[in-house]
Amino acid sequence: MTVRCWQTSDEGYIRYHDEEWGRPVRDERGIYERLCLEGFQSGLSWLTILRKRPAFREAFAGFDPDCVAAFGEPDVERLLGDAGIVRHRGKIEAAIANARATVALRETGEPLHELFWSRAPAATPAVPSLADLPATTPESIALAKRLRSAGYRFVGPTTVYAAMQACGVVNDHIAGCWVRADVERERLA
Repeated sequence: MTVRCWQTSDEGYIRYHDEEWGRPVRDERGIYERLCLEGFQSGLSWLTILRKRPAFREAFAGFDPDCVAAFGEPDVERLLGDAGIVRHRGKIEAAIANARATVALRETGEPLHELFWSRAPAATPAVPSLADLPATTPESIALAKRLRSAGYRFVGPTTVYAAMQACGVVNDHIAGCWVRADVERERLA
């Protein structure tokens, strides 16, 4: 039996676990996308967001921070009418504000992806189950604080930690998970 961090029969969720979750994302657009999607996920199931991800990508210009930073009120209204995404004004406006903050960070010489990876812990020991993982860490608390000071929204420590997990900044695949060792090698490469 293949051991995974979570059990599911959903093929898309299995592919997400095996091919994406925790694998290192080291580019600005990739980090921005995952941070936005984690914000949209707040209060919902990740599977809901995963199923809507193609629509999110289309609605948010492929999560290109420069494009999304140029969105205005007409775009907010367009997005509020898009049944393919989560239609929550605060989360939509946060994604736009976060694009602007991403561009501003880059212009100061501290790009988002470098900021994220600067908060990587030295090691993340394997735990027996996802229930044994913390919701936040000192690194996610510090990163959330730094992001908020840079103008980001919907970036509390729990959301930031989930993004750190998704982007491989931490390796939270459980002990015995068949992809944990691969993810760790990719992180250290």
